[in-house]
Amino acid sequence: MSTIPWQDRPENSNDVMWRYSENPIIDRYAIPSSNSIFNSAVVPFGDGFAGVFRCDNKAVQMNIFAGFSKNGIDWDINHEPIVMQAGNTEMIESAYKYDPRVVWIEDRYWITWCNGYNGPTIGIGYTFDFKEFFQCENAFLPFNRNGVLFPQKINGKYAMLSRPSDNGHTPFGDIWISYSPDMKYWGEHRLVMKPSAFELSAWQCTKVGAGPIPILTAEGWLMLYHGVINTCNGFRYAMGAALLEKNAPDQVKYRTQPYLLGPAEIYEQVGDVANVVFPCAALHDIAEDKLAVYYGAADTVVAMAFGKLSEVIQFTKDNSL
Repeated sequence: MSTIPWQDRPENSNDVMWRYSENPIIDRYAIPSSNSIFNSAVVPFGDGFAGVFRCDNKAVQMNIFAGFSKNGIDWDINHEPIVMQAGNTEMIESAYKYDPRVVWIEDRYWITWCNGYNGPTIGIGYTFDFKEFFQCENAFLPFNRNGVLFPQKINGKYAMLSRPSDNGHTPFGDIWISYSPDMKYWGEHRLVMKPSAFELSAWQCTKVGAGPIPILTAEGWLMLYHGVINTCNGFRYAMGAALLEKNAPDQVKYRTQPYLLGPAEIYEQVGDVANVVFPCAALHDIAEDKLAVYYGAADTVVAMAFGKLSEVIQFTKDNSL
């Protein structure tokens, strides 16, 4: 794969994950029409990287745009949104698209996003080249968010995490897993993880949702996720990690009690939505023990954080609920 973006841990820092010193990497006005660019997905592609980016325009219409980068940090984002063609269905209605994830499975890049079809549900599409895109059947009934595919089949079936929700700014939320034989019909829904008890880990006591594509490690699937607390100043989003059983990922082996990264910098605390760290993509290099996470900050810009895979895994095991 392409060399992933990386910056060494700052001197005198003991943090398990640390921020890129030049954050944010994508400004809210990176393309002419945008009000904000955040909660976006990145994958290795060719001799560099490609991505699908959430760009809300100045009417605050939510849509997804393709982009490309040689180094994973400096991005050239298309000025027009992705236009979908019919994939495994002729029904490709979409009132809005936001919070995409992207993953390579078998022979193509699969994209999931929150799709507007009589409320938010999980849209699915694919591309081979990030130029032509094909939309498939929505995975679930409304209402649902945070659809995240696993990068390989599990027990012969495609697998996807999601968070059943309501039509508003959901005041609750559990992570579920569902399976499909063909990326069209989904079932075998199983609960994976609920919010924690307030007194045990308050930062994730209101809702939780899957973040980047899970990473298969010797300890199981590493799932980065967001957790939410409802404070007197509104919802506050932070990032944690969990380890799921390899062949039964509805079983949580370990789960961080403290968060890995929470809103602390000005670009995470101040923006269209205050106090948000929302991870949507992660690049990893197991041989070099590197993890690079892309996250939306304050629902306004894209930022990056880094960590050692082995340290994140050990931290998750040593500080588990």
